[in-house]
Amino acid sequence: MFGRKKDAALAENPTAPAADDARPKVTGKGAPTPKRSAQVAARKRPLVPNDRKAARETNRLARREEQLRMRRALENGDERHLPFRDKGPARRYVRDYVDARWNVAEFLMFAALVFVFLSFIPNLTLQGYIMLTFWVIIVAVVMDCLLLRRKLKVRLTEKFGEPGRGDLWYGISRAMQIRRLRLPKPQVGRGEFPA
Repeated sequence: MFGRKKDAALAENPTAPAADDARPKVTGKGAPTPKRSAQVAARKRPLVPNDRKAARETNRLARREEQLRMRRALENGDERHLPFRDKGPARRYVRDYVDARWNVAEFLMFAALVFVFLSFIPNLTLQGYIMLTFWVIIVAVVMDCLLLRRKLKVRLTEKFGEPGRGDLWYGISRAMQIRRLRLPKPQVGRGEFPA
């Protein structure tokens, strides 16, 4: 009950050793407690470095080195230094698959440029045909992107179990870029689909 004392518990069961007897007795902690002012002084660090110009230069050089490493990784496909959005085996597979196929979307920018120049022609009948052709190209791009999404989903499910979040959109957005301007640079040629 609430009023019992330890002595009463020991009197009822004298054969059980007390829990305190099993551990060796330690007196003190072996060192004096440091003063509060010493503890505060040990934790104190400057919010602003003493030499701000040198610290700024050091940070700038570190940032530049990191950017160079990332740029080299984007050029040669080194996984260790790629940006977070490009890392992982699934993203590498998506990149290789998109780079291996011919995509209608990568030619959309050229078609838009031609459309802008041809729209200055004053013939209304010709402009109607040009506009119709441009809409046909846009529909072809949409259909090609939907087909790419479906194929990527099947391939990623076979290889990795389930497409990761954003993997399919990553492939579509890469397909819309001009091949020469894609980053990370394509590591496979046309027709060299990944296994």
